[in-house]
Amino acid sequence: MATDIQVFWSPDNNQGDWQTLGPDLATGNDLQTAILVSLFTDRQAAPDDVIPDGTGDPRGWWGDAGNTTLIGSRLWLLRRAKQTTETLQRAYDYIAEALQWLIDDGVVASFDITVEWQRATFLGAKIVAHQQNGTDQSTAFQFVWNGLT
Repeated sequence: MATDIQVFWSPDNNQGDWQTLGPDLATGNDLQTAILVSLFTDRQAAPDDVIPDGTGDPRGWWGDAGNTTLIGSRLWLLRRAKQTTETLQRAYDYIAEALQWLIDDGVVASFDITVEWQRATFLGAKIVAHQQNGTDQSTAFQFVWNGLT
């Protein structure tokens, strides 16, 4: 069974990247990589979403054109959001929406998602993936949404 190129998350740089393992790209940890790609790739904004930078650019991946299942999340829409309970709910909704394909495709049985304000301008998210084999994989993102006002 082939594995995907692994994405490594850097909370200090707020980005994911590939790493080499000798002359090759590191592979493995497919579920973690799928979660990272799902959360931190920009999904196209819905027609009624307000674009935070005022450009009207709905972003998204060109490969999503005409598809019913879109890649990524709309977390990017929170870039200039206020630190409110409504923003927490939107973050939760965007995360659940982005990860739903993993449930629909039978990759995981379900997710538990928790979002909270960890301190001023820092939104944290904890995601527990309940896998089909009965094991759990937990991931926390503590600095991802740094800069919300």
